[in-house]
Amino acid sequence: MSSSCASAIATTVFEVGKYTTVLHKLESSSGTCPRISSPSLPFPPPKPLLIARPCEAGEFPVLVLLHGYLLYNSFYSQLIQHVASHGFIVIAPQLYLVAGPDSSDEIKSLAAITDWLPEGLHGLLPPHVQPNLSKLGLAGHSRGGKAAFALALEKAATKLRFSALIGIDPVDGMDKGQQTPPPVLTYVPHSFDLDGMAVMVIGSGLGEVRKNPLFPPCAPKGVNHKDFFKECQKPACYFVVKDYGHLDMLDDDTKGLRGKATYCLCKNGKSREPMRRFTGGVVVAFMKAYLGGDSSDLMAIRDGQTGPVELQNVEFFV
Repeated sequence: MSSSCASAIATTVFEVGKYTTVLHKLESSSGTCPRISSPSLPFPPPKPLLIARPCEAGEFPVLVLLHGYLLYNSFYSQLIQHVASHGFIVIAPQLYLVAGPDSSDEIKSLAAITDWLPEGLHGLLPPHVQPNLSKLGLAGHSRGGKAAFALALEKAATKLRFSALIGIDPVDGMDKGQQTPPPVLTYVPHSFDLDGMAVMVIGSGLGEVRKNPLFPPCAPKGVNHKDFFKECQKPACYFVVKDYGHLDMLDDDTKGLRGKATYCLCKNGKSREPMRRFTGGVVVAFMKAYLGGDSSDLMAIRDGQTGPVELQNVEFFV
């Protein structure tokens, strides 16, 4: 993980974009994260942040990306740099280090981070890099996907409005009837009232499969991506990636005990790189479509240009 700029070459959304990127790790106001690269801020964030941004000058849309259960935001470094290289500022908070089944506190923390953005983010970025908070997206992986939907459904109040919502293999508990509080799924089709916000759900084909008999599947039936998409209203799109697992969008090298566990607890594909590239690319395409008004890449993916993976299901509800 480096905070220096590295060259990037533009090809497609599944490849590294045209912007060079820099990665910052920023401590929170509570001082719970070691300082790696953070200027003196008048408004430190409520939680530690990992931020990927373009090095070049410009005004860029912003994406907030939430980690999965008991994972570190640093495990998403390659994914957020991929998205940032296409002209986005990506903010990945560390919502907690240890947590029980109730996700209420992390949803409140997410709301506090959102309210920090207007004053705090401008103080962090260099003058030539400006965030466009009128083009604000929210994404979450696994339990982070549940938290993202919960905030969008106004289970906590925020001053800013998100314009796009992305669930990356979202999970709402252990099984249907065993949702973790606060529950998000209602099991009523098209019941999510998001006031016209565009939604994308990405699912893993192997998420429902056990890695071994000792552990349950990481994205169990009844509380996973299928159920989230069923409750979405228009406009919404849905991609399920065949032969890849619940954690295959993480970095190749996830360090430490938790990092090693990500290779042991969930059924995986042959490698993470294809799923990570697809996830980054389809996030870029979705953001370009609904925050930038250019749907060409998203339509190309819908029509079969799926890059490094094979899709087992594609649905658009528009």
